[in-house]
Amino acid sequence: MLRELRLEKGLRQSDLGRKIGRKQAFVSKYETGERRLAFLDLVLVCDALEFSIIDFVKRFDQKRRESPEDA
Repeated sequence: MLRELRLEKGLRQSDLGRKIGRKQAFVSKYETGERRLAFLDLVLVCDALEFSIIDFVKRFDQKRRESPEDA
């Protein structure tokens, strides 16, 4: 879902990484599911994407209900 949101904003992984003060590899690992976002990282990402945490959680929950393996 992070990838989806990033692409909606027209950002590359490196762009998002720069906005949150992290490397592109940081973003990549979260998008592929290799790592899970800590809450504070989620706050940074949502701020960078101009997306509220509440809307993020709602969207995540909706996707999880539609297809649990993709959430």
